[in-house]
Amino acid sequence: MKTKLSLLAVALFASSAHAQLAEHAGFSGEFALSAGFASTTSNLNTDGDKVISNVNQEASDDSGSIVYPLGHLAYTFGAQSDKQFYLGTSREDIAVGNLVLELGYKQQLESGTVIDASFLPTIMSGETWADPFLTNQERETTDEKGNAFRLKFDKIMGSRFSLDTVYANREIENEQSGTNASLTTEQQNALKRDAKSIYVKGSYRQPISRVSFLQPSIIYINTDADGEANSLKSVGGELTYFRILDHHQLALTAGYTSNSYDGTNPIYGKVRDEDELSFFAAYEYKNFMGWQNWSLVSLAGFSESDSNIDFYDTKQYLFTLGMNYKF
Repeated sequence: MKTKLSLLAVALFASSAHAQLAEHAGFSGEFALSAGFASTTSNLNTDGDKVISNVNQEASDDSGSIVYPLGHLAYTFGAQSDKQFYLGTSREDIAVGNLVLELGYKQQLESGTVIDASFLPTIMSGETWADPFLTNQERETTDEKGNAFRLKFDKIMGSRFSLDTVYANREIENEQSGTNASLTTEQQNALKRDAKSIYVKGSYRQPISRVSFLQPSIIYINTDADGEANSLKSVGGELTYFRILDHHQLALTAGYTSNSYDGTNPIYGKVRDEDELSFFAAYEYKNFMGWQNWSLVSLAGFSESDSNIDFYDTKQYLFTLGMNYKF
């Protein structure tokens, strides 16, 4: 799932069957504003090179400062504060490097299981190149859009297991991939990017001390695109280390994903395969400078994708520092 930004997970150690979804009933939330530096190296980045000389060209670096607001608003109700409507980005997602805006509902069952259903209105939206492979001319952008729906099961039957599932569809408004190359209609169709995806992530929280725990995760993604060159299966994993000590909270995540595509890319005459590696660190200092409900928040992230087709190689760096207010 997409971009990365800061904050940190709340203490997830307790798994009482009747633990509340929030510290108190009614409205609660937080807001963070962070600034920093980001760098992207990718031929698919629409802020990068508008003109490429050939389809094997190495991508240039696009970097600069960023300002990022984040927030989360929830309304918790019920006799045991076991029901909640919410809007925003959860701490659990941000802690492992996922920035996703959600509108959802949580329900905690007597067994301890928390069922969380949500709609993700922006995760599939953005801009992309109409024809990424156009050479010696200025590439034009087009909108990509879609919807995503998420269903999570946390603390399953009061255990430390959780399951996260997402269904998403992606549509390219003006699909032109390969139309300027010497390809047959069938070959052009193989490059179509409209797709439907299913994402499944299973996690387990293992305490290793009173103030820290590990969370290994296994991830599977199946993407069925209109073009077989863009259909793929992804298998990967994450390992996150959480630690809370006095006012300090830290989360470190390492991830690896292997992407195996279904069909031959006619531009390059071979099937695309790639490995993705990522590292992410999030830090929070609560009650910063003695200010109650205020926190200093920061992150550092790096990701790299190494493909057997050099055109698809990517690198990303990110560092942010900001303040968070919780109410």
